[in-house]
Amino acid sequence: MTVPNKPAEFKVSLPGLSLEKFATSMRADFRFAPLNVLLLVTVFVIGLVIHLILYGFSVDAVVLFLGSALMLAGLVRLTQVWEAVLVLGTGDCLIAYLALRPHDNVLLITIALALLISTSVQIAYQWERALVLRFGKFKGLRQSGLFAIMPVIDKVAQFVDQRIRVTDFSAETTLTADTVPVSVDAIAFWMVWDAQKSVLEVENYEKAVILSAQTALRNAIGKNDLATLLSERDRLGAEIQTLLDTKTGAWGVTTQDVEIRDIIIPKGLEDAMSRQAQAERERQSRIILGTAETEIAEKFAAASEHYRDNPVALHLRAMNMVYEGLRQKGSMIIVPSTAVETMGLGALGGLTAFGRSAGEGGGAPTPDTTGEGPSAEPTA
Repeated sequence: MTVPNKPAEFKVSLPGLSLEKFATSMRADFRFAPLNVLLLVTVFVIGLVIHLILYGFSVDAVVLFLGSALMLAGLVRLTQVWEAVLVLGTGDCLIAYLALRPHDNVLLITIALALLISTSVQIAYQWERALVLRFGKFKGLRQSGLFAIMPVIDKVAQFVDQRIRVTDFSAETTLTADTVPVSVDAIAFWMVWDAQKSVLEVENYEKAVILSAQTALRNAIGKNDLATLLSERDRLGAEIQTLLDTKTGAWGVTTQDVEIRDIIIPKGLEDAMSRQAQAERERQSRIILGTAETEIAEKFAAASEHYRDNPVALHLRAMNMVYEGLRQKGSMIIVPSTAVETMGLGALGGLTAFGRSAGEGGGAPTPDTTGEGPSAEPTA
């Protein structure tokens, strides 16, 4: 996360964003926004009109007025400190005095009014609070919208953003309770609830929150083993959030939530854990298979007790098995001869075959009462 006091902020590709960031830091005395530029140019234009009315049209006056307005607007926008306002204003007044004397009084008054008016009007956005110092002492906290400050003696110490912020932090190569080196990435959701404390109680509250979060994360990692870190991320985040909120509460900062994004372990340990997990699953599958075999054997043993003293039930079960096998077309079942005799499958099969052959001969079979075999009456 970007820290406001870092010099690297002045090297970003978009100057507007850099200047806005600079205006909200402790380095700036005020915020010179587009509204302030508009006020400065407007005062210069009014002064130019008055000068032309009093002394007549002059190209030098027009060039000097408009040039001064553009130069001061650009330089004050870049610096945003009272020293620059005083130095630039004095230098511009000196140039105007040398170029337009003795008709320089309007321009001198215009420069002074433009700088005082344009820098005294400040604006804070809806999500910001402005902390104002007067002669270095805390004067008050300004709400969002327009507000005025006294030039030179007042300083907007900082524009504090009170929206919820997201900060990512990490702990690299930290040992767990079971001495496993891990790298953990996390994010924290926090916000400034008291702008006065956040500026007056700590030098750089953003950096302090980040470093405190990293310390709390390392402490939490050292108190838990690897299995706990992998399985109880929510509990670990809640623990870090409690520790962080306790520390940052005195700074006017509250931590709302901490989430563990990723836990990185060494590659060799990751392979070993993968093999361990595979072996564990293999062991569980074998245990389940053995348990199933035991239950099946117990069920068969219980069923045998019922069939032992009930041959009819056993025959019915055997016939059902044969029937289930014969349901499939083209199937062939080989059974012992004793089973055929006990279940009467031979007679049953003979009757079935006889019925089929008689049906193909076109006559109805008659019972054999003489012992000479079945006979069929001719049909008309």
